[in-house]
Amino acid sequence: MDEKLSNILNELKSVRMQLPVAQYLPDDQAIEEYEALVGVAFPSDYREFLKSASDSLYNGKAALRITETRDHSRELLNGIREARANGVPVDWLPFCEDNGNYFCILPDGTIRFWDHDGSSSESWPNLATWIKDVWIEGN
Repeated sequence: MDEKLSNILNELKSVRMQLPVAQYLPDDQAIEEYEALVGVAFPSDYREFLKSASDSLYNGKAALRITETRDHSRELLNGIREARANGVPVDWLPFCEDNGNYFCILPDGTIRFWDHDGSSSESWPNLATWIKDVWIEGN
């Protein structure tokens, strides 16, 4: 795993809300099943995030999640379907929903904000930067 991503995931895990019950974190097999269902290969940094910190709640944000039962309120498949139905481009991978808006991973690994009220030019060079700037620091 990329050292910068590893450090930022560890920082997120150190500040996130402690939940009373441990949450499911997917393994490679579960991620591969989702990739096949969605028709998108997940970038390696997103795969690492899913396996180690996708159960994080912090600063009013929570990621869309891969779940065992696929019936969670923040279920990744449902989030992707809703995002696409609302106009998020098919090649953008929504990973965090925020009041009908989405943070998405683009095919080149950059992160873009999709605003349901109109276009947005907000972007981040990678997932690690987004986690640090938006999720941890709240910018």
